[in-house]
Amino acid sequence: MPWANPVALALLWSAVTIAFYSAAKRLYRRWPRWWLTPLAVTPALLIIVVLSVRLTYRDYIRDTGWLVTLLGPATVAFAAPIYEQRAMIRRQWPVLAAGMLAGTATSIGTSWLLATLLGLDGALRMSLLPRSISTPFAMEVSGDIGGIPDLTAVFVVITGVLGAALGEFILAWLPIRSTLARGALFGVGAHGAGTAKAHEIGREEGSVAGLVMVLVGLLNVVAASAISYLLKS
Repeated sequence: MPWANPVALALLWSAVTIAFYSAAKRLYRRWPRWWLTPLAVTPALLIIVVLSVRLTYRDYIRDTGWLVTLLGPATVAFAAPIYEQRAMIRRQWPVLAAGMLAGTATSIGTSWLLATLLGLDGALRMSLLPRSISTPFAMEVSGDIGGIPDLTAVFVVITGVLGAALGEFILAWLPIRSTLARGALFGVGAHGAGTAKAHEIGREEGSVAGLVMVLVGLLNVVAASAISYLLKS
């Protein structure tokens, strides 16, 4: 049978994943609601299809693993917004540093508290801690501190979707006028999904959100390496 061929299966599930994501993007452009973001719709559709054909997660990720591999080049590409915004970094570095440290401490602290309230421990707790940074950085951090990178990716998506929706609500109710503050709010709290939402609000907000998202990710990778070293020593 042709679909018993590993190459054919990889092409099939890769095509299904890409098609669902493309359809979700078109849907979101027409109806820009937070629950219709591609990060929410695509996984939901995939879960329905995968469960209906009784495909295991191991088989699915084996066939679509090359898509995850693309996160590596995407991480390198994150250097672009840092270079483009170098003038603002030099000008606003005290504010950016304070915001990143406060945001990182808050995200890790609330993740630890949430894990405690839910009774999560061990690898599950460590998988939850990096939930507030973008997927490439989060998976790297999760692996360094003893978490499960694939599970961390799920937590990241959930945090991003909810964070983008909450950030929009906060801006509607609080008198935040500063472009730097509005962009940083999304970049620190909702990483990639928040950056996409910030670009919808304004070009400058989107640039700031992307910059802060990258810097927070780098900060967390360095911190995770230090934590991993301390835990092993």
